[in-house]
Amino acid sequence: MRDQSDTQSTDRLSNDGAKGTDSFQNSPASDSLRLRTKMYFGIGAGGEAASMWVFNALALIFYQQILGLPAGLAATAMALAIIADAVTDPLIGAISDNFRSRFGRRHPFLFTAPIPLALCVFLIFHPPQFVVESAPLLFTWLCLFTILQRTFQTFYVVPHLAMGAELSADYLERTRVMSFNSLFGLYGGIVMHSVAWFAVFGFIFVDQGGQLYKPAYTWVALIACLIIIASIFASAFGTYDQIENLKRNENLRGEKVSLRSFYSDIWLVLQNRNYLFLLLGLFFLSLTIGTHETLGIYVVSFFWELSPNQIGFLIINNIIGVHLGFFLAAKLHGRFDKRWTIALCAVGLSVFWSMSVNLTLLGFAPANGSWPLVVFIIFFGSFSSFFGAVLNISVMSALADIADEHELNTGLRLEGIFYSARAFFSKAMNAVGHIVAGFALQYYILLPPKSVPGEVSSDIIFRLGVVDGPFAMIGGVIAGIVYLGYRIDKTAHAEIREQLKRRAAQALSES
Repeated sequence: MRDQSDTQSTDRLSNDGAKGTDSFQNSPASDSLRLRTKMYFGIGAGGEAASMWVFNALALIFYQQILGLPAGLAATAMALAIIADAVTDPLIGAISDNFRSRFGRRHPFLFTAPIPLALCVFLIFHPPQFVVESAPLLFTWLCLFTILQRTFQTFYVVPHLAMGAELSADYLERTRVMSFNSLFGLYGGIVMHSVAWFAVFGFIFVDQGGQLYKPAYTWVALIACLIIIASIFASAFGTYDQIENLKRNENLRGEKVSLRSFYSDIWLVLQNRNYLFLLLGLFFLSLTIGTHETLGIYVVSFFWELSPNQIGFLIINNIIGVHLGFFLAAKLHGRFDKRWTIALCAVGLSVFWSMSVNLTLLGFAPANGSWPLVVFIIFFGSFSSFFGAVLNISVMSALADIADEHELNTGLRLEGIFYSARAFFSKAMNAVGHIVAGFALQYYILLPPKSVPGEVSSDIIFRLGVVDGPFAMIGGVIAGIVYLGYRIDKTAHAEIREQLKRRAAQALSES
């Protein structure tokens, strides 16, 4: 199989030029990177985390409970956003892969994205009054700014992750690079969670209804916008000194980049068996993560009847789990390889994320609204956060390895297209969750707008638990099985690297 791929790549290289062959050797991919570079790369994840957190955690309850938009319409808006993402994500990835400027092919996007992204996040939570008074207009407003938010987020996320893949070619160092991305993503989420639940909902507006009080969302949205702008610009400027090194990975084509070459690149990427298994696993995983994230605020507010301050302390499980994942991910890859780590973490994430709700449904949880219940949720949540952090790091690291395999097969480095899938499914997790949760709220759970915690019927509460517990767990378990189809282990990746080095040396000797 590798002999055939070598023949294919030789044919392709005759058109693409020698640069595709020596990119691997001349990249800044030493065995280790400076801590400063990894930190500035990771800082950018805080902006993505803030953008996704405020939307994942608050958008549906804001539109359904506060503005009165039927949950089914909100879910439809998410479906339309997915369709838009299916076009913009790979397109921006391909443009980024083939973009050439004095600032390289990644950084122009990092500098362009943050301000329009922040503006869209703010406008999602601030529709004009005449829009709020009309369900069709409110639906249109949500569609428009959701699509724009996702598009500008793609402008940043895909080039940023692709840059991370280019910073190192080492099997384990890539895991460490992506660990910083995961860690600072956690910090962005911690800041948003703490500001929202401790300061805004739990202190400033606690007497007005907290998370059910419309003006409170202005404060939360403004904090999210500040984090988005500050963290993305910090990452862009902090990795600015890497531009000249990253330019060595640029593709030099013998033909002009066009729609034809774009679709050709997409088709070549989709021929990669390992990539397809990661995509399929991410698809099923999106059902689990998206449903949990979307229904989370409903579960803590109505199912467990926690106060804003109690909800605030739930962030402890993420602090524990993600930090453990940060320190242990590379060790797990060294011992078990990425394939088994990814598969087992997908199952662990799914089981433990649903565990607290499942045990509550069975009558084994402490009383609603109690502090022992908070500790109970944190305990199981720490396990799910750990598995989720390692899973996220592992998939992003594996995508970098697949990009190497693709270069061996085709002579082109297309990290942007490969990571566009990660960006797409990151947002799809949110969108699929909104779709499932929205239609479940409207047609199965039947939770009406303006509901008051503690005054909702037990039948509604039970149905809410069923969707967030047993049902949400299914997708992640299936994903764990699918991930076993991924086959690039440490030995296979070492072989890929060796073949790329031999090819690069041969190209240099012939030039």
